[in-house]
Amino acid sequence: MKRFLGVFFLACCSCCMLMAQKNVVDEIVWVVGDEAILLSDVETQRLYMANEGQYLNGDPYCVIPEQLAIQKLYLHQAKLDSIEANESQVIQQTERWMNYVTGQLGSKEKMEEYFNKKYSQIKEERKEIIKEQQIVEQMQHKIIGEVKLTPSEVRKYFNQLPQDSLPYIPPTVEVQIITMEPKIPFEETDAIKARLRGFTEQITSGEMEFSTLARMYSEDTESAKKGGELGFMGKGMLLPEFANVAFNLNDPKKVSKIVEMEYGFHIIQLIEKRGDRINCRHILLKPQASEKELEISTQRMDSLYTDLKANKFSFEEAAMYVSYDKNTRNNKGIMVNQRPDSPHASTPKFELQELPQEIGKIIYDMKVGEISRPFRMINESNQKEVVAIVKLKSRVEGHKANMAEDFQVLKSIVEDRKRTEILNKWIAKKQAETYIRISDGWQKCDFKYSGWIKD
Repeated sequence: MKRFLGVFFLACCSCCMLMAQKNVVDEIVWVVGDEAILLSDVETQRLYMANEGQYLNGDPYCVIPEQLAIQKLYLHQAKLDSIEANESQVIQQTERWMNYVTGQLGSKEKMEEYFNKKYSQIKEERKEIIKEQQIVEQMQHKIIGEVKLTPSEVRKYFNQLPQDSLPYIPPTVEVQIITMEPKIPFEETDAIKARLRGFTEQITSGEMEFSTLARMYSEDTESAKKGGELGFMGKGMLLPEFANVAFNLNDPKKVSKIVEMEYGFHIIQLIEKRGDRINCRHILLKPQASEKELEISTQRMDSLYTDLKANKFSFEEAAMYVSYDKNTRNNKGIMVNQRPDSPHASTPKFELQELPQEIGKIIYDMKVGEISRPFRMINESNQKEVVAIVKLKSRVEGHKANMAEDFQVLKSIVEDRKRTEILNKWIAKKQAETYIRISDGWQKCDFKYSGWIKD
């Protein structure tokens, strides 16, 4: 399924590339239903993939038109089924993309120069691309439906695999963690607030632009590149403390009060409101723990480590009553894999490279049941420096898949195969029902799907 979505995302993105081949005489190379695929479409996609270093397994003048043709089959069926994109989401994603690319290229003028188009034209084209991408994904989900597998189906798949074709399962670990956040002195938070008040005075007096100060000082590095601009977002897309202040702003010339959040302290400036969405800038400053406070936390965790080694209480009890990590505190300290692209997503299993770097290094040489000495790390959820202790709960070495240990991974493989089979059958059926014409010189291809050329 991920392969299909990736293919169509690439196909969709092609429309926004600079038309370096504008001197090429255009022609219709494929017709799918009442939709034409032009030579310029294929050339644009080829240049895009070359620019991004995308590998094509085959002749691009065969592979790319077929990708575009499959996309058109989905879009045609979506029109018949009255599937539409979520306009609000499309606008939000478009704004986010425009802001990102403008930030990467430096300005709207440089963006226009790069794409050889007006900013408004790029924006409308990108909006259409995102809309089509969303419709294709919805159409695929509708075709596939809910894939449910019984254990016997997974077992049957496993039993049919030759021994030399069994998938290799990399080593996995289960990890428990206890963290302690060092105390931030009042002097530090007061200094942060004073800096933000100073920024506000500079902005309201006209001495400095908000966007300039955001680029220079904001510790939200991604938005800082865009002058602190976040792009259009609904209230539910922002944390409540931030949203409550941002959505009450009405004057773009004014700056909000200081907003304290888990991530640090913010000031906000309204750019524009559109219905239930808002675009604003912000500057984030994060109070930093002093070396002295970090050392105090390390000493406390060192005492905890000694007590754990002496079995005065269990790791699970310490995690529940001592740990600052809200994501694991009520789960006996057990970390859960939050990576959506992992075969172990939403489980306690991690491949070593999926762990935060500091934890991966510590866990690498540990034995099952062993508890680490205290170490410093950056908490991924709020980007604060904390002191941590980890315990290796379990380790499964790399091995060829087996039903006893790897049922979930095998189930995921079979589900993916089943989704692919459903989509492949649907494409073959649509090929038979749809008028398709491929121009001479474009037919001698080893297509992935054989139904394009009809007798």
